[in-house]
Amino acid sequence: MRLAAPKDPYSVLGVSKSASASDIKKAYYAMAKKYHPDANKDPKAKEQFVDIQQAYDILSDPQKKEQYDQFGATGFDPSGSGGFNANGPNPFTGAGGFGFGTGGFGSGFTVEDIFNMFGGGGGHGRRRATHPEEAFGDNIEVQTTISFMEAANGITKTINITPLVTCHTCSGSGLKVGAQRTTCSKCQGTGTRVHFHQGGFQMASTCGTCGGSGIVTPKGSDCGTCSGVGVLRDRKSVKVDIPAGVDDGMRLKVESEGDAPIVEGGASPKVRMHRGDLHVHIKVQAHPNFSRSGADVLYTATIPMTTAVLGGKIKIPTLKGDVELNIPTGTTTGDRITIAGKGMSKLTSRKGAHGDLKVEFRVSLPKSLTASQRTLLEMLADDLGDHQAKRIMNVSDMIKEVASDTRSGSKDPGEPKDGFLKRALHRFTHPHQKQDENLTGTANKEDEREDPQNEKRANNAKS
Repeated sequence: MRLAAPKDPYSVLGVSKSASASDIKKAYYAMAKKYHPDANKDPKAKEQFVDIQQAYDILSDPQKKEQYDQFGATGFDPSGSGGFNANGPNPFTGAGGFGFGTGGFGSGFTVEDIFNMFGGGGGHGRRRATHPEEAFGDNIEVQTTISFMEAANGITKTINITPLVTCHTCSGSGLKVGAQRTTCSKCQGTGTRVHFHQGGFQMASTCGTCGGSGIVTPKGSDCGTCSGVGVLRDRKSVKVDIPAGVDDGMRLKVESEGDAPIVEGGASPKVRMHRGDLHVHIKVQAHPNFSRSGADVLYTATIPMTTAVLGGKIKIPTLKGDVELNIPTGTTTGDRITIAGKGMSKLTSRKGAHGDLKVEFRVSLPKSLTASQRTLLEMLADDLGDHQAKRIMNVSDMIKEVASDTRSGSKDPGEPKDGFLKRALHRFTHPHQKQDENLTGTANKEDEREDPQNEKRANNAKS
């Protein structure tokens, strides 16, 4: 029976010839999960799954990929019949020739193998271990979200995943209970077949019966639970210890919690199986008060204008509770104070090392002032020599008035004297009264000058 040549691996995986190794791997993972017999009950899924495995086997090997790109499917002889195709590729390359394909003269051959192939040793030549010695499963990528304080103090999170696990029914062999795989009778377990041609020329090719594995699976002996694959999906919860000090975007690795490897034809006792890892990507939520820069924590403290000018003490929050902080005299917006060791844990430093808490001050200014507040501020402006500040109370003028009244005494002894702050309040609430009094006084003086003239006119009229 002659088997068909392998399908175009690019079309099977749905990638272009210019696809990178990473793109090929991603496409393989997606297709393998879609057509895995355990997840896809379509009768043709198993056949498609095998095609996907063969396609990835070619494209994941740089040498096989180069061979396929150069010679196409004719560079691989799945039938094991050998022979030269007059319209095909160079017979000294490919899986059926002396190139880098399985069964050819790849990196595992020595000079002794070549001599044996060309009649020096006769027989089938040196046996090669076509089954992998080690198999590695895929990694699982997940994301978990934690709060800012959980990142500061550390937390244990439970992650729910659905990894590929070894089938519990067949223990990964892919066989029913009591069934066994047998040595391939076509290649005698070597995985390759040697073909003789005219002139005594010999050529080795991959055995088309066992696919190069050297063993065959009897019909109807596939495990019913995993459909002969050896693995299946299972739900699992994994507890992940997230250390204090993790930052947004970091990734934690939990070893051997990923997918179990998929071995074509089932796992062999000789193959060392390695599960993939679980990669947990951390997303840290923002905090309403704190932010961070590496291991340092940043906090903005708003203080009153008087505290900023006079100095004082305030309470500020930290990652471990409130602390009292001294405010220096003359603090302005943008000034900073560093509190050592009150930041995040340093993951890359010695145990117990922490970053700092950096406090930045913002001075709060009042939007409106009472009469006494404006009076005091205007007095402060006068004392500091600030002539640019706006005056409403005119404190210096009031001081002169009080001093003048004190020297001259009150015109009416029974009239009480206004206090300084009372005058200031009156001035603040009646800012235009003084101007009106000045206008009234001017008008009275003009009337007094007109009265004598009117009286003189009246007397002249009588006489």
